[in-house]
Amino acid sequence: MRIDTPPTLNVITQNERAVQLQGCWLAHTLCHADRLSELQQQLNQLALRPALQWDLSQIEALDHLGAQLLWRVWQHQLPEHANISEQHLGIFERLRTVSQLAQPVEPKPRLTRVMRLGSMVLGFFAHCFSFVSLLGQLMLDLGHFIRHPLRGPWKEISANIYRMGAQALGITALVGILIGIVLSYLSAQQLKTFGGDLFIVNLLGMSIIRELGPMLAAILVAGRSGSAITAQLGVMRVTEELDAMQVMGIPHGFRLIMPRVLALAIAMPLIVIWTDVMALMGGMIAAQALLGMSPAFFIYKLPEAVPILNYWIGLLKGVSFGVLIALIACHFGLRIEPNTESLGRGTTSSVVISITMVIIADALFAIIFSKTGY
Repeated sequence: MRIDTPPTLNVITQNERAVQLQGCWLAHTLCHADRLSELQQQLNQLALRPALQWDLSQIEALDHLGAQLLWRVWQHQLPEHANISEQHLGIFERLRTVSQLAQPVEPKPRLTRVMRLGSMVLGFFAHCFSFVSLLGQLMLDLGHFIRHPLRGPWKEISANIYRMGAQALGITALVGILIGIVLSYLSAQQLKTFGGDLFIVNLLGMSIIRELGPMLAAILVAGRSGSAITAQLGVMRVTEELDAMQVMGIPHGFRLIMPRVLALAIAMPLIVIWTDVMALMGGMIAAQALLGMSPAFFIYKLPEAVPILNYWIGLLKGVSFGVLIALIACHFGLRIEPNTESLGRGTTSSVVISITMVIIADALFAIIFSKTGY
């Protein structure tokens, strides 16, 4: 018996109420070219005619795909007038049995909200435990690095300083200049009203050097370098490089975590200074355009308007933000599972948590140094 005979469907012309099926109604014959769509179109047209007589006795071979095609046209029941051979009738009987089975309803878990809350609390404590462990391991690695400086990862530290610091100068300069121009423009409009044009130096100096400069630098670094750190460690997890390092006895903390933390701790204060300079330059340009204040007077007035202690507070914020961003990025990078979905989710969480913690840390700095630097 041939099993490659194409399936056909003929309507007997005597009364046009009898349909005869021939050929092999198998998967490989039905899926050939446009044959399946043509048969479906013919069957859909025949389904509109009531009380048809179906003759399946001339079918040479039938599998579940061909039977399912007819079963859907018959609306999941055998027609009243059907000539079906015994060997093919069993397939339709199985389809009838399957179609009558009820879909199992998954029971709704009880205390869903309580369980979600508990899962969130447990996840929070798991993150806290992992973060504290990472911080403790960093302290041990720093102690080892101080005792044996010649064995330290100097190449990794210098490479990370270049990637996270030098390569971030462009975007921080652009954002700093724009923020300085916007802040100076808005401040000048208000100060003109009260005749306090000279106080624009005080306003720009204190706001940029003490608050906006470190915050802008930290947010940009968190979005740029923090996500890169998490993605790098995550890819190393996906490609099993971390497992290979562990097998070879190379500690993750000493070779991967500590260089990135030290690099950001060194680079962030420098980025803060760079951002401050660019933002003040933008504010100075806007002040000259709107208020006619010369750059020489702006630079002369700046040290008098901003006490030197504010510079040190800004640098301290830079170091703290850099360490915080690096630790959070490494924490989420090491927790990524070996799949791409976890990689994307971990990178997103790293950036969001880093920016949130930077804002919280800045609020703590504002409270601690509320009576300092004025």
